[in-house]
Amino acid sequence: MAATALAYVPSFTATTETNDLIAAHLAGDERAFTRLVTRYQPRLVNFVTRMIQDRDRAEDLVQEAFLRVYRHLHRFDRSRKFSTWVYTIASNLARNELRNRKRNPLVLYQTLEGNNPDAGPIEFEDPDNRPDEMFHQRELRAQVDAAVDRLGDTHRTVFVMRELEGKSYEEIAERTRTNLGTVKSRLNRARLAFAEEIQPMLG
Repeated sequence: MAATALAYVPSFTATTETNDLIAAHLAGDERAFTRLVTRYQPRLVNFVTRMIQDRDRAEDLVQEAFLRVYRHLHRFDRSRKFSTWVYTIASNLARNELRNRKRNPLVLYQTLEGNNPDAGPIEFEDPDNRPDEMFHQRELRAQVDAAVDRLGDTHRTVFVMRELEGKSYEEIAERTRTNLGTVKSRLNRARLAFAEEIQPMLG
């Protein structure tokens, strides 16, 4: 996954200017770091958004990435590409975010609120994970199943088809014999109902 993520790293030609900004920052120029942030932040936010499908959270993670850059910039080897370094930091934060989502049903629900029509079904187990991670994912699946079982029939149907089976809105509309507007409305209500059902399980 890391190799795929880093494929989004842009190729900046102004490496010398970036190194000049780093040097100016380390020499005490407070505006230099702001200029570094301005240069890389928009691309980083887009990059992280593609990874986690949540722009607001991506902005938070990019802010955290720049805090880490700020703390450790004095140790940065300027013979390396700054863009690769900062994208690696942001990519690691994004992967941690995705890992934490798999362990927390409430966070899982919050990621569904984006209503992204291109998102795939929820995946609970990955054979490459460590045994402790697989345990957490199976525990999550059990909590999700219990919460879904408590939904009303109409809500349960659209929730399972969309969030667990990864069906498109069009497929759901065809199979339930309803229009797209009704499908989306039912799915929004199903997500709210799911949140109410799963929250008591988090204590």
